[in-house]
Amino acid sequence: MIWLVNVTGIFLLVFIIWWFWLSLPKRVLPVGSVVDIQVLDGVYTPARIEIAKDQDVVLRFHRLDPDACAEIVRFDDLGIRLELPLNAIRDVHICIETPGEYSFSCDMNMYQGSLIVT
Repeated sequence: MIWLVNVTGIFLLVFIIWWFWLSLPKRVLPVGSVVDIQVLDGVYTPARIEIAKDQDVVLRFHRLDPDACAEIVRFDDLGIRLELPLNAIRDVHICIETPGEYSFSCDMNMYQGSLIVT
């Protein structure tokens, strides 16, 4: 009986590690030049966006989360920092020339997302 408890505990531990640290959200390919991003419940949805280099894209943030952490979105690698008003839409126009992964987050780095430029 004790082996069953140990095996169950190990399974749960592996599942928790995978769920919180190893699983990544699916990449979203924009249809057209606008990507709608919802800010709600501590996450950006979608959180991983794939775009082509030199592609003009509008990231349209719609903040529905009243948490103070959601007030700002930062793209540190791109030098962009914007306020996101509650229950409103804020557009970010970008065109990235260099392929790579560019992260974006709130000021406290709790909400996180990334742009994958190919």
